[in-house]
Amino acid sequence: MMKMDRLFVIVLDSLGVGALPDAEEYGDLGANTLGHIAEALPLDLPVMESLGLGNVSAIRGVRPASAPRGAWGKAASRTRGKDSTVGHWELAGLPVEEPLPTWPRGIDPAVIRDFENAIGRRCIGGGVASGTQIIADLGADHVETGCPIVYTSADSVFQIAAHEEVVGLETLYAWCETARAMLKVGRVIARPFTGNAGAWQRTANRHDYALEAPGTTMLDHLQEKGCAVTGVGKISDLFAGRGVDESWPTTSNDHGMEKTLEILQGGGSGLVFVNLVDFDSVYGHRRDVRGYRDALEGFDRWLGEFLPLLGQNEGVIITADHGCDPIFKGTDHTREYVPLLAAGPRVRPGDLGCRSSFADLAASAVHLLTGSSSWRGAGESFAEMLVADTVVQTNPVKER
Repeated sequence: MMKMDRLFVIVLDSLGVGALPDAEEYGDLGANTLGHIAEALPLDLPVMESLGLGNVSAIRGVRPASAPRGAWGKAASRTRGKDSTVGHWELAGLPVEEPLPTWPRGIDPAVIRDFENAIGRRCIGGGVASGTQIIADLGADHVETGCPIVYTSADSVFQIAAHEEVVGLETLYAWCETARAMLKVGRVIARPFTGNAGAWQRTANRHDYALEAPGTTMLDHLQEKGCAVTGVGKISDLFAGRGVDESWPTTSNDHGMEKTLEILQGGGSGLVFVNLVDFDSVYGHRRDVRGYRDALEGFDRWLGEFLPLLGQNEGVIITADHGCDPIFKGTDHTREYVPLLAAGPRVRPGDLGCRSSFADLAASAVHLLTGSSSWRGAGESFAEMLVADTVVQTNPVKER
């Protein structure tokens, strides 16, 4: 199998495609992020449809392709958890068998007390909460006192919200670094906001402080093999900076897509690992079905511009890291399968099947970029199913 020069892996953060067999253990039986959005509103995704998205599962408005221009499939998670950190670790070849700590009834008071002692300031909040709601409830108190707002969710996170003009980003980030050093949760997240009572606005200066991955990932292995790794969006944050040669933080999906297109047009080689977080943080968690639908259609239009620019030895795999069904109960992530769509001039159209782990993506990416299947992490490579030795198609986008 001829190896690829460059592979783009694009994570549509939270785009689940149906509940996993163990979803009931997580309270997520019946969740289906993409399926429920499509049932609620008309959905027009002609480019992803042409690649085989409608062949992955039944999606209202997305037809199965009789002659798909890409490869399609879906993947289950072996990880005990459903947040972005562990989802990306598994995509990178490292499932987490032991769940990271969570606080389903609110942050342990002893943890808050130790954190208060470390930063020399009282905290407010501490419960399981939606970020926008807790700022609405406690923002005025925070502005008056300067006390950080701390909260958590169903995920392994310790979140700290603070007003940029009251506390300042430097102090907020320092608080997060202190918490990161103290805690074993998956992520400590800075949640800066601005505005006034009744009109608070979270800003794009969010920063994630991830726990370092507890083993070798595809990023580490590719670096060791001299293969460049570029992160777009929160990729570097999720891997605590490890295994990433060049990082491009972004402020929105549009910014991430813009940067990814710029990287493609600039030439180069290696892995370009992209996270588009707005699907999750702006639309999924906020139960904004229309916003999620519009963002998907915006990505599909962008993809139609992106695919024809891929070089003969370049390809793209589109996937997700968990679900966040905006129609299902609550505002938390949902335990779901994730899609796999692949395209490129040498990508052989076909069914990749239902993969037993997200880690199959890592095994395949390493195989594609190094030409060797000797490292596969915890996954099984589907690279030989995916790539032909010669150019299969000159334009992987169906004519409209």
